Amino acid sequence: MSGAAKPEANRPLVICDCDEVLLRMVGPFRDWLASEHDIDFTLKNDFSDALRYRAKGEPVERQDVWRLLAAFFDTEMDRQDPFPGAIEALNTLAETADVVILTNLLDERAQARKAQLAGHGLDIEVYTNQGPKGPAIRRIVEEHAPGKVAFIDDLPQHHASAAQDYPDSIRLHMCGEPELSPHIDCAYEAGHAHARIDNWDEALPWLLERL
Repeated sequence: MSGAAKPEANRPLVICDCDEVLLRMVGPFRDWLASEHDIDFTLKNDFSDALRYRAKGEPVERQDVWRLLAAFFDTEMDRQDPFPGAIEALNTLAETADVVILTNLLDERAQARKAQLAGHGLDIEVYTNQGPKGPAIRRIVEEHAPGKVAFIDDLPQHHASAAQDYPDSIRLHMCGEPELSPHIDCAYEAGHAHARIDNWDEALPWLLERL
């Protein structure tokens, strides 16, 4: 977690994911794989069969997929850019709520993520996490002592975890990448999120109304 001023108790709290919610990730990752590694990436939810070596057409082994993802976040985060309206939306929410990032990156990448977001005009507290996000949401809530809590993420399993560990949260399922979003199961349809909205023009007023 990055250092930050002590939050004001009872203010609403917005806990927001980063990749595919605020910043494009799969698109820049795909472009990097093609240009630097001669690997084709067919956008889908499951990475296990999405990457294939261009020359042989064979799938990239799972351990190598994770290795490539780690290398991307180590050296290529400057390729990522915000979705339309994302930075402006979070800055608007921050006028009346505490807004933090909860991202499933290793802890040593927290400062790089914070610097990355600051470079896009978002000076924000960053929490890192591995695995389901429900327990992390509970820890963040205990630290901030908020009134209402909103959680935004692109992956349905994190909404299921949030619904289990902090059911009082307002949960918005969002995937900003239009090539990826059709491949992601809908947490709203599964009953784990309160809405599925994939763009910030609609998401911001939805959140403001509920906070």
